Amino acid sequence: MDNKIAKVALAMMQKNCGDIRRIEHSLKVFAYAQLLGSAESLDDNTLEILELTALLHDIGIHVAEKKYGKSTSHYQETEGPPVAREILTDLDFNPEVVERVCFIISRHHTFTSVDRIDFQLLVEADFLVNSTEDHMTDHQILHFAKNIFKSESGLMYLKLLFPHLEIE
Repeated sequence: MDNKIAKVALAMMQKNCGDIRRIEHSLKVFAYAQLLGSAESLDDNTLEILELTALLHDIGIHVAEKKYGKSTSHYQETEGPPVAREILTDLDFNPEVVERVCFIISRHHTFTSVDRIDFQLLVEADFLVNSTEDHMTDHQILHFAKNIFKSESGLMYLKLLFPHLEIE
């Protein structure tokens, strides 16, 4: 397995061993992130950061559940970066890439922290998956479409998933 992204996917699956729902969630977010990154013509470095973050964005959930008995967004943001840093460092990723991935993971539920396209597209990919997995209401989806989504591709995917909504 020479592909470093595939090695990160394997490490994510190992950390979530037996938790099919979380493994599949991360893989679906990864797929949307790849598509969004390609559609938005990200450069290779930015796309790599987006893909790594998509695979690892929820990597702190099991640690949070063990430490605190729950995995609320705050605990995910706190516990995820150390696990992600360990995985990425062990696989010899560039330190700047590791820091950027950990920064996004540490704020991936804090939408006011979105500062660049890699972070924006991660939020959009995660929402595309969460909207169906969490059976979000039309009102919630419209709110996100209006207030959180910024990319043309993300909005297009949202419109295709929910054609009955009047998404601008």
